[in-house]
Amino acid sequence: MELRQLRYFVRIVELGSISRAALDLQLVQSALSQQMARLEGELATRLLQRTSKGVTPTEAGLAFFREAQLALRHADQATRAAHEARLSGSVSVGLAPTTASVLGVPLMVAMRARYPDVRLHMVEGLSGHLSQMLNARQLDLAVLFDTDPARRWSVTPLLQEKLFLIGSRRGDAPAGATRIRMAALKGVPLILPTGPHGLRSTVDAAFARVRLRPTLSAEIDSLAMLMDAVDHGLGSTVQPWAAIGRYPDGAQRFQLAEIADPQVRRINSLCSLSDDELSPAALAARVVLADCARELVGGGRWHGARLSHHDR
Repeated sequence: MELRQLRYFVRIVELGSISRAALDLQLVQSALSQQMARLEGELATRLLQRTSKGVTPTEAGLAFFREAQLALRHADQATRAAHEARLSGSVSVGLAPTTASVLGVPLMVAMRARYPDVRLHMVEGLSGHLSQMLNARQLDLAVLFDTDPARRWSVTPLLQEKLFLIGSRRGDAPAGATRIRMAALKGVPLILPTGPHGLRSTVDAAFARVRLRPTLSAEIDSLAMLMDAVDHGLGSTVQPWAAIGRYPDGAQRFQLAEIADPQVRRINSLCSLSDDELSPAALAARVVLADCARELVGGGRWHGARLSHHDR
């Protein structure tokens, strides 16, 4: 017997209808009916009597209804007691600039709502630098793009991002294609981060698959400076959509063409110290971060991203 079955049963009795209860609980009516059939089967007695006007509790159902209400009140009291014993402590979280532009504020808002006594230490840096900080125990968790399975980390696939060729719309630059193949980037002047960072490894691998080398206009290890250079027409870049996430007018300032090659994706992994090294606050923050990513992708607010199959 599960608490949710008690909640379902109590709501059916209160509303006098399985269909109205299903609507109120945001469930499919057939699923709610199956749950009630399982509950009656487990108790080996009929709890609800179906009539032309709805449902009413049987004598056994009425007795069960009173006890179910009491059990749910006790469960709610236990939940409140757990919330009152608030989790506290500090958690250090590392995000790459592109990731931070989409995930940073939602994570801070969610942590404040769920765990107001936990202090967040947010670090924004390129993936290679964050990896070094995680290895040095200067971070509890980070979203990284290039993970080494030999490291003693806990690694959970989080999401995949499409990559785009991003250029400036300044001046009279004509509108480009909405999709482009890696092979078409031959000779295109690019501004990219340097080698040790996760995105550069992904881009270099994509060029290698089509037997090309990128034509570098500049290498810049700062997203803000890199995007300023692109905005001023000094070259294009290959980045996920999140690179323009901090520009309210990004769609007007930049033109994006999705890289059409199927293997050109940036893998985002949620990495942390091993579970036995994490504090309860850090374990809670890891769950909240994954929840935030799911909500952002599911709500269409992380463009070009889809959840990894482990996280669906």
